[in-house]
Amino acid sequence: MSDLDRGRALRRRHMHERQAVIFGVLLAGLAVAGLGAAAVYTGSLDVPLMGRGFSTASPTPTAGGAAGPCPPEGALPVPYDQITVNVYNATSRVRLAAATAEVLSERGFHVGTTQNGQAYSGVAQISFGTAGVAQAYTLAAQVDGAVLLLVAKDPADPSVDLSLGKDFAELKPAENVVLDPAVPFTPPVGCTPLSEATPAAPSTPTAAPAG
Repeated sequence: MSDLDRGRALRRRHMHERQAVIFGVLLAGLAVAGLGAAAVYTGSLDVPLMGRGFSTASPTPTAGGAAGPCPPEGALPVPYDQITVNVYNATSRVRLAAATAEVLSERGFHVGTTQNGQAYSGVAQISFGTAGVAQAYTLAAQVDGAVLLLVAKDPADPSVDLSLGKDFAELKPAENVVLDPAVPFTPPVGCTPLSEATPAAPSTPTAAPAG
């Protein structure tokens, strides 16, 4: 083989090697892009920028902020026998409200209404008016994970509504409830002063009997 032929063969080999590298990089890039697209499509990968500008629903405001309205300054726990609790079963479980109401009654709470209510996906929601803030905080000490919600009620009505959601298991054991009748409530982080909180519309319970 002449030097000219060897030069041509060497150039062809280099060209083939470069083409192989280029095609390899392209194929790898396509594979990564395909995997990424599949992950986004199935929801396995969250891409925040893709969601911007496409949302048609505004976030639902929570009355009193994420932590609910703050307790009034110096507010003390209310004696259980001075609190009226309406218990609602916001799940499909049978007798959830009735069973929970029995436990509350044993602890000294006065139970008012016990019936089914609108479905709730969380643990529990405690709804109350401006006259029932301290009562709501006292009841919340019985339920881990309860959400406090200020609603539009009669300003003179201190009763509270307890809606039990699908994640509710049971009330906190009585021995684990830490409430000192002589120690005021500590406002939770992120709560909204009661004077600045906007009451939400109260939910309407279903017409079904006690659940």
